[in-house]
Amino acid sequence: MHSGVCAASRLTLDDGVSIFAKTWPSGPAPTGMFAAEAAGLRWLREVGAVAVPEVLVALPGILAMEWVEPGEATLEAAARFGHELARLHRSGADAFGAELPGYIGPLPLDNTPGESWASWFAERRLIPYLKTSVDRGALEKSDSASVEKVIKTMHLYGGDEPPARIHGDLWPGNVLWAADGRGWLVDPAAHGGHRETDLATLALFGGAPHLDTILAAYQEEWPLADGWRERIPLHQLHLWLVHTAAFGSAYRSGVRAAVATLSTGRYA
Repeated sequence: MHSGVCAASRLTLDDGVSIFAKTWPSGPAPTGMFAAEAAGLRWLREVGAVAVPEVLVALPGILAMEWVEPGEATLEAAARFGHELARLHRSGADAFGAELPGYIGPLPLDNTPGESWASWFAERRLIPYLKTSVDRGALEKSDSASVEKVIKTMHLYGGDEPPARIHGDLWPGNVLWAADGRGWLVDPAAHGGHRETDLATLALFGGAPHLDTILAAYQEEWPLADGWRERIPLHQLHLWLVHTAAFGSAYRSGVRAAVATLSTGRYA
């Protein structure tokens, strides 16, 4: 499994059963990090729509879950994953946000609930990481002005929908293609959000294997609203800002590319 910023290990018990364990690489983990991830995994798993590892132990210093044997990302697995992801999203959430504060990578994630997606996404998913990115020198003032322009025009993008039950950090590395022929969700920042966010981030960093097949299967299960393709860079902007905030200017080009695409699109 992918471990993100944590140290990962496979532990074999006396009875031969393997489990997957995550620990913080040095010192104690940030307060509430593993509790939030465990809650997110359980919340996604309870629907029974898509494969999610069972949480076995969630302590301040360690998160342990069932071991999932890795496999290949076949066309059949991709199609199944697309259908299952749509069913997960469609199960819904009470509001945008979540009951517990969360984490995305090493950074805190403000899950304070909201009712309007556009304002909630701007306030909870864009502005905090934009500010941190500028404060740390990862983005320049001109970058900040460009992102702020996008934020001010959020209401023009449309696609408003009730909150979906989403993974929240669904870049391709957070889908584990397993030996059982399924795509498993790992390392979530789960919350009630916009379903297009998960689909948009699946296209980042080279894209998930057989992404076109995943999207086609998703559309069969639950068709997306008009204009969803034009909104992809808007949804991706959150994760780009998280990366500049956490890892620095190496990811500045991603922020700039997303903003540039939005500035030349039909919502400009």
